Amino acid sequence: MKQKYVMAAIDAALKAGEKILSIYEDPKSDFEIERKADNSPLTIADRKAHEAIVAILNETPFPVLSEEGKHMDYAVRRGDTLWIVDPLDGTKEFIKRNGEFTVNIALVQNAVPVMGVIYVPVKKELYFAVEGTGAYKCSGIVGLEDEGVTLQQMIEKSERMPLADARDHFIAVASRSHLTPETETYIADLKKKHGNVELISSGSSIKICLVAEGKADVYPRFAPTMEWDTAAGHAIARAAGMEVYQAGKEEPLRYNKEDLLNPWFIVEAKRER
Repeated sequence: MKQKYVMAAIDAALKAGEKILSIYEDPKSDFEIERKADNSPLTIADRKAHEAIVAILNETPFPVLSEEGKHMDYAVRRGDTLWIVDPLDGTKEFIKRNGEFTVNIALVQNAVPVMGVIYVPVKKELYFAVEGTGAYKCSGIVGLEDEGVTLQQMIEKSERMPLADARDHFIAVASRSHLTPETETYIADLKKKHGNVELISSGSSIKICLVAEGKADVYPRFAPTMEWDTAAGHAIARAAGMEVYQAGKEEPLRYNKEDLLNPWFIVEAKRER
């Protein structure tokens, strides 16, 4: 069952990435930028990616909670399993044309993200993970070769995460668009503890992937995010031996809450109990 659904999510993410790139790479495109109620931007690429994803995921038995879709009432979605989707995470980065945007798809069971897919269209990099199977990175992919591609075949042409890394200093990753005073204070404390701390700035869920890959040690987020911003990355981090903790607590983020706003969090290696 898991293989069937993760392959559907991979297919959906790749097809959404294709839609996004067709707009992103069109020199005549103006992105048709609108403003949502919270003043965040919405483009035609967000809408086209959403349509591509739900066309596939609606064939599964689980409801789809998408940032760009009609948000179901909690009474409707409070069941044990659902998809949580951000069709275009990093819309601000998309508009800036810096390539740091992703497609995020997660399957959540009993408030825990058990499956995650993140696609970086510009880099043609695919991250995917299944609880109990592991987390993987596949490079140079733009679509599935045929409908019969299996999860095992995807794994065979991918690298298991975390990847080997011979660096000798501590690396923290931070948001390119949301570096808050609280984050700066946290990073200052890291420097007191670790000495040489390199700071990497990035957009979208790529930040979580950098920790899952082993390219960074920690990602603190002391600014607002929604469940669709983190669910896919959280699934990938968990499968790679990392965790997404609520800031100041030993508890991980939980999903499919009545209020979809996340608390502040820290992505890092699992803490010893």
